[in-house]
Amino acid sequence: MSGGTDPNHAAEMASDSDPGRAAVAWAYQRFEPRAYLRNNYSPPRGDLSSPDGVGPWKLRCMAQTFATGEVSGQALIDIGSGPTIYQLLSACAYFEDITMTDFLEVNRQELGLWLREEPGAFDWSVYSQHACLIEGKGESWQEKERQLRARVKRVLPIDVHQPQPLGPSSLAPLPADALVSAFCLEAVSPDLASFQRALQHITTLLRPGGHLLLIGALEESWYLAGEARLSVVPVSEEEVREALVLAGYEVRDLRTYIMPAHLRTGVDDVKGVFFAWAQKTGVQE
Repeated sequence: MSGGTDPNHAAEMASDSDPGRAAVAWAYQRFEPRAYLRNNYSPPRGDLSSPDGVGPWKLRCMAQTFATGEVSGQALIDIGSGPTIYQLLSACAYFEDITMTDFLEVNRQELGLWLREEPGAFDWSVYSQHACLIEGKGESWQEKERQLRARVKRVLPIDVHQPQPLGPSSLAPLPADALVSAFCLEAVSPDLASFQRALQHITTLLRPGGHLLLIGALEESWYLAGEARLSVVPVSEEEVREALVLAGYEVRDLRTYIMPAHLRTGVDDVKGVFFAWAQKTGVQE
C-alpha cells in the first residue's frame, strides 16, 4: 500500500491545504501504533472487568445500537480505523462487506497482522469476549473474530480532509449503508471548522438514510503515541451535535462518558468520550 509513513508523502498529502493540516500530517509520521495500543487498550484502560470502565462503555454503545435492528445493510466503512478493531465487533454481524481505512501505512500494517492472524498481532480477545458477553447470543469470541476477519474485505488509505476521502477511484463499494468512526476526526483536525469539514467529507461516502456511529474524545487537546505528541481539537457534546446537524444528519442518540480519575493516566488530557448515532437525511434515489 502507498507510503503513508513517508514524511514527503505526508507533506504532499497536505500540500494543497492550510498550514494547520500540514502540521497534523507531519506530526502523525511519528505515531507509534504499539504505544497507542498500550496506552489505551491495555490495562488500566483496557481492563474490561469493571462495568464502569471506558472499554465496556464503548462496546455497550455499539452493541445496543446494532441490537435495535435499524443499522444494517451490505457495505460498511470504518473511517480512520487506526490500529484498532474493537469498534467493529458488533457491526460485523450486520454487514457482509466491511472496509477499514487509515491515513498511516503503519496502522494499516498493524491491522493486517491481526486480520491475517500473524504472530505478534495485538491480542483483542478480551474485547471480543466482552462483546459476546454484552450481546448475549451465545457466540464464542473465536466465532466473533472469525466473522469479523471474513467480512473485512479491504484496508485502504484515507484522507478525511479531501473532498473525496478515499480518492477518485475507490475500491470500496459506494455509497456505503453505514459508517463507523472512532477517535479519528477530532484527532486529525487542527480546529473546529476543519472537524466540521472532515465530517462533511466522509458523509459523501454514505447513502441517504444511512447511519453513522461516531465515537470520539471530549475536551481533549493532546495525546501521546510513543515519540509522537498529537494535537486534538477539543470538542464539546454540543459542538458534536451541531456538526452532525450541519452535515445533514438527524441525531438519533448522543451519549457522554466522563473519564474517571483512575483512567486519567497521563497519556492524554481527555475529559470524556462521546458516542453518537446519526442518520443521514434524505431519500436514496
